[in-house]
Amino acid sequence: MPAIVGAVQINSIGGGGVFHIGDVFAISPYSVAKTFAGAGSFNTGDGLHIYNQYSNTNTNDRDIADSNVVGNV
Repeated sequence: MPAIVGAVQINSIGGGGVFHIGDVFAISPYSVAKTFAGAGSFNTGDGLHIYNQYSNTNTNDRDIADSNVVGNV
């Protein structure tokens, strides 16, 4: 089934990003990343009031591999 797409604006695409318009069976990532951040780290906007009395970010990761991308070439 064909896709009907209107206007598209692309601000930026990172090195591991995928941009595709139309029909697709599967899109597989070429890279993965894991980000650790404390409470209120990714808040954006005007006039934010954030009150974090105590923030603790646990970075202990027991498994060996989270997102395998072997073979996605």
